[in-house]
Amino acid sequence: MLLMKTSARHWLGFILLCCLLPLAQADLARSEAQLAHFSAEDIFELEFASDVQISPDGQHIVYVRNSNNIQQDNTLQRLWILDTSTGHHWPLLDDEFQYSQPRWAPDSNRIAFISNRSGNAQIHVHWLAQRRTARISNLTHRPEQLAWSPDGQQLAFLMEVPAEPTYFARSVYRPKAPKGAEWAAPPLIVERTYYQQDGRGLLESAYRQVFVLPASGGSARQLTEGPYLHQGPLAWSPDSQSLVFSANRSSDWEYQPRQADLYQLQLKDSRIQPLLTGPGQHYHPVFSPDGLQLAFLFAPDKAVAYRNSKLQLLDLRTKAVQPLLKELDRSVENPVWQDNQQLVFQYEDRGLTKVARVTLRNRMADLVSDVSGANSGRPYLSGMFSLSDKGQLAYTRGSSQRLADVALWQHGQVRNLTQLNEDLLGQRELGKVHEFTYRSKLDDEEIHAWYITPPGFDPSKKYPLILEIHGGPHLPYGPHFSAELQRYAAEGYVVLYNNYRGSISYGERFALLLQNKYASTDDFTDHMSGVDAMIAKGFIDENNLFIAGGSAGGIATAYAIGLTDRFNAAAATNPVINWVSKVLTADSYMAQIQNQFPGMPWEQHEHYWQRSPLSLVGNVTTPTLLFTGELDRRTPMAETEQFYQALRLRQVDTAMVRVPGAYHGVSNRPSRMIAKIEHTLAWFARYRKE
Repeated sequence: MLLMKTSARHWLGFILLCCLLPLAQADLARSEAQLAHFSAEDIFELEFASDVQISPDGQHIVYVRNSNNIQQDNTLQRLWILDTSTGHHWPLLDDEFQYSQPRWAPDSNRIAFISNRSGNAQIHVHWLAQRRTARISNLTHRPEQLAWSPDGQQLAFLMEVPAEPTYFARSVYRPKAPKGAEWAAPPLIVERTYYQQDGRGLLESAYRQVFVLPASGGSARQLTEGPYLHQGPLAWSPDSQSLVFSANRSSDWEYQPRQADLYQLQLKDSRIQPLLTGPGQHYHPVFSPDGLQLAFLFAPDKAVAYRNSKLQLLDLRTKAVQPLLKELDRSVENPVWQDNQQLVFQYEDRGLTKVARVTLRNRMADLVSDVSGANSGRPYLSGMFSLSDKGQLAYTRGSSQRLADVALWQHGQVRNLTQLNEDLLGQRELGKVHEFTYRSKLDDEEIHAWYITPPGFDPSKKYPLILEIHGGPHLPYGPHFSAELQRYAAEGYVVLYNNYRGSISYGERFALLLQNKYASTDDFTDHMSGVDAMIAKGFIDENNLFIAGGSAGGIATAYAIGLTDRFNAAAATNPVINWVSKVLTADSYMAQIQNQFPGMPWEQHEHYWQRSPLSLVGNVTTPTLLFTGELDRRTPMAETEQFYQALRLRQVDTAMVRVPGAYHGVSNRPSRMIAKIEHTLAWFARYRKE
């Protein structure tokens, strides 16, 4: 009997095993399906939070939810609301219009924002309790830098106002076309020094002016005038009677890119008085709650490529200026008063963006170090925060595996209030990001770097390596989510990226190691030392090395292949090939020549030539892909064409990919980001040795 029971038990177990095995196999299949690799199509599914704004009373957060739209091939920017106590989450307005710059009124019931829901960019106000929205402006140009008055009665903003035609433009005789005639478009007259801008093209001759508008709607009142540079953010005095702003009101302001003073404007009579003047840039003013002090940022006027922005205080009673955080060798950003005795600010440190607090006695403490995720393409530092009257901190929180979510810091604790990409990225096996440092063989300088291993990585195997170089050249990378680099990893590459000399977030000394030297053998050696450090780890295939980069990274790529034939193939996006032609055709010529070169190109021609990849083109044998927007005004298309034609004359394998309608931000639409990635992968696959 016992034997029969045992046999029955075994038989029952066998039956259960047979029943459960298909279920287990199905679970395994589902698990494998859930862990698919990150694909090109996934880019259209990405979302991230930006411009996170917590209400003064701390009860709600409004933010811009950025979602890629596969039908319109753009990024939709919509406003969503969060309840900070319950975590409830809902759209502020449910439509397909674009929204930006949400700003809470002091009463925590109204939100001002800019939207095209009325046909063009206008200021709107939404009443939270009443669930009503109204357009309150009727403007001719797009407003910027919205700022509520402390009494909640007015909104200040900046807006461009077209300049009067010059004497020359007025004096040109233009005959009138006969009725029905189809004449060519009239010529455009350019007389301004600053006449073009990447992303906008040829600029209308206009000057940014300060305006105020009743919060209940009405006519906007222009408070400044003249051909000057007025800048935000706009700081209201606590009594709502005046505004402080940064400006260069010199007639030669276009020739003074590193000069700005603080001015105070009285609303009653539009009277403008200098508040703080002197060499350097004084900007980002913020009144203390009691109105007795003004915090602001200051950068000296040294003609160098990088300077730390420092936090300073102006005592409005004595006019004395006191520096804060004098020993902090980092740039301070976005200072906000928490109360009359302390401020909160953000800064970049070793590839991370942090938020910290400082007292008026110079005691500093970090609050969070994972501000991130508002840039989906490459792993640049990004993100922001806002502060409630109760000291709660809302911010964009990201990681190497996720784009920005909305997070809330309160009483030392952080919690995520959104999971915008969990439905997608939670079902993907992403490449793992590893941090390390190595020494440059140039001078033993420490270089901070990261590498991404592909899904299913096995350290006993050999993998092809892509060295991907950041732009700027000062803009640092960090352990942040990158759609482009994750795609490379998904295709089986180990991806190396570093913060080579010149990168910020390591102090002024390190940032200035490339002063008058980019591109050069200095940063080239940093990159090659990183490749050697990766090979030393034992899992890199030395026969499959590739190099890529955009903007300054594209320049470094083009320069590197003139110094070495070590790479199977190269992909240079938006490169500079000839510094003489670049600085005399690009939109950045005024500041770049003054701060990154020892003189004018006709004075220092040999210096410009030695730093130009074109000077090394006679050495290039590496197959090269060039990828550039046809409307690029930062590194104009003619730069790419020079290199393409030079390489073709030398019969080097070369392809030029031209992106119609694209400026320097060549990956600014989802399909363009995909195109950049997939062209690079196809080019590298062509020269990859199996």
